[in-house]
Parts: sequence; structure tokens; C-alpha cells
Amino acid sequence: MSRSERLTGLTFREQLPVVLVGLGHGGVHWVAAAFYVLLPYLARDLDLSYTQAGLLVTLFHVTSVLTNFGSGLLVDITGKRVLFQVLSLVVCALALAGFGVAGSLLWLGLMVVFIGASNNLWHPAAISFLSRRFPRNKGYALSIHATGANLGDAVAPLAAGALLAFLSWGPSASIVVIPVLVVAALLALILRDDAAKDSKGLTFQGYLEGMGKVVRDGNVLGLCLMSGLRTMAQAGLLVFLPLYLTDEMHLGPLWMGLALAVMQSGGVLAAPVAGVVSDRIGRRPIVVGGLSLSTVLIVLLAVVGTGLPFIVGIALLGFALFAVRPVVHSWMMDITPPELGGSATSLMFGVQAGLSALAPLIGGVIADHYGLGSVFYFLAAIMLAANLAVVTLVRQRIPE
Repeated sequence: MSRSERLTGLTFREQLPVVLVGLGHGGVHWVAAAFYVLLPYLARDLDLSYTQAGLLVTLFHVTSVLTNFGSGLLVDITGKRVLFQVLSLVVCALALAGFGVAGSLLWLGLMVVFIGASNNLWHPAAISFLSRRFPRNKGYALSIHATGANLGDAVAPLAAGALLAFLSWGPSASIVVIPVLVVAALLALILRDDAAKDSKGLTFQGYLEGMGKVVRDGNVLGLCLMSGLRTMAQAGLLVFLPLYLTDEMHLGPLWMGLALAVMQSGGVLAAPVAGVVSDRIGRRPIVVGGLSLSTVLIVLLAVVGTGLPFIVGIALLGFALFAVRPVVHSWMMDITPPELGGSATSLMFGVQAGLSALAPLIGGVIADHYGLGSVFYFLAAIMLAANLAVVTLVRQRIPE
């Protein structure tokens, strides 16, 4: 047995599709992270209030919710998981590049709609693909998927920040998407054999019968609620941390990007470890520990306020917050039928997107009336609610 197989359960050759899909997930998050970094600069140039900036992000999440009604169904009925992954990357990259020719707020809003739609087309296809391909190692496979997201979230702010140091936000948006298009091409080329072997999928009647059982499962609904609250807090952090770093700590674009990269780097380290451990001891202990630590750290950010301790707090928060993400996804795949993996993912991400749509709007109102620092207390309260939601979940045996 090779060292790779001993540590992860997969041979070196089996790692290739896992890594490629992880990079694709990184591409989807790269686009969203670059958008968040560009947001303070386009908001300043267009004279937007915090509430208006929050509304633009809310549009992203609302579109994600609406997309979820059809994306999982498309994936499970057609079985074209690789095709939808490639399509998602191409659409979101071209939409962000479209910022470069934006002539109005209406055009920006339209591009945000395409980014939101393609973002949530990715997850049902990719998560169900990995879960079906690696049923005994889904915790590890989905942790690499999540690590790709963390890499995208970490490197994109640096890339966007570096571009903003020399260019305006429009040209920066057009250039920063080039790596995403490269990854889309690699996925289409290297996973073409997997695409050819994609399953035929379910009949519509079979889909409806299966989903009827899924949505009546209390564990599935409780897991969706917990995941939605966790992601709501995360969405608020991704919007208001850049604003706080630029407006309150007065960091330039490059330093702001570096600070956000520090937070995401914690997830890069934590996610694979959390995934492998959850395959061995179960999902619940990892989720409870990560959510509890995240709650405490968000409160500490509000108390500390500025300086080096604030940056250290961001790094630790990234370690706790992003370790949980792949474990939650694995937990959902554990308790739903494999042929409905895409739709179960859509259900979970639909709840996540719906609750996440509220965070920028509510946080924007709080920031306008009480200051940006007050938003962190609001986000900590949401994370505490996610902790409480775990209590509703029936204890689960360790996956075989």
C-alpha cells in the first residue's frame, strides 16, 4: 500500500480527478472572492451606500436560491455531472469579465445574476460526482473539493488586490478570470472519459418519489438549517471583512487581499485533516468543534477591533470556519441516496443561499446605523444558532 493510499484511502492515480474537481471548485470561488474584493472600489466609484453594496451581494445569493430549484434536478435526471461543472466555470468567468465593459449598475446586476446562477450550478454536479466516484472516501474527496475553494478564496484576493494596485476595477475584473477559464479547459479535456461514462440519470417520476422521501427526513432538514446558518455567517464575513479592513483599518488593496488570504489559508490546512478524520470518527464531533470555535473567534474579532491581534483572529477563524464545510457536505451525502446526490446538494445549498441573502442586507443596515464593528456581533449570534441546530440532528454512526 502506497503512502498516499495509507493516509487518504486513495491511490496516487485516483487523486487526479479529486484534485481537478477541487481546482474547479477553486475557480468558482475565485470568481466570487474577486467580486468581493472589487466591491469596495466599485461601490466607491458608483457612490453606493453600505446598504446598496449589500443589496448587490444579496442579488448574488437570491439568484443562487432560484438556480437551486432546477440545478439539482438537471444533474440527477441528465447525469451529466462533468458537463455542468465545465459550463459553470465558463459562465461565471465570462460574467465577471463582463464587469470590464459595465456602463451602469443595471449591467453589473445582470453580471452578478450570472455569477450567482453558475456558482450554484457547480455544487450539485461536483459534490454528487465525487460522492459517487469515491463512496468510501467521500470525506477526504470532499475535503479536497473544499480545499480548492479555500485556495480560490485565498489567492483570488491577492490577485485582484495586485491588479487593483495598477488598474481600475473594470479591467481588473476582466483579467483576473483567466485562470478560471484554463481550469475549465483542463476539466473538459482530462475528465472527458468520466463525462462519457456519466450515468443516464433518473426518470422524472423516480426523481419526485426519491425527493419526497428526502424532504420528509428530519435529519436532512436539520442539516440544511445548520448548514444554512453557518453559511449565512460566512457570507456576512466575506462581505464585511473587506469593508472593515479598507474603511476602518485603512488597508490598501494589496494588504487587504493578503489579510483575506490569511483567513482562507487556515481552511487550506484544516479541510483535508477534518475530512480524513471525519471518515474515521464521524461527522458530528468535527462540526460541533468547528462551529463552537468559530462563534468564539467572531466575538473576539469584535472585541479586539484592530491591529495584529485582529489579523491573527482572522487566521484562526479561517481554520475553524472552513474545516466544517466539507464535513457538512459529506454528512449530507451519507444520509441521502447516491442517485439523489445532486438534488440533496441543491436542497442544502438552496437553504444556504436563501439565508446568506439576508446577511449582507441586514449587516448593511446594522453597519449604516451602528458601525461596521457591530456587524461581527450579529454574525456571532448567527453562528451560535448554527451550533444549536446541531442538537436537532440524530446521532449518526461512523460511515463504513
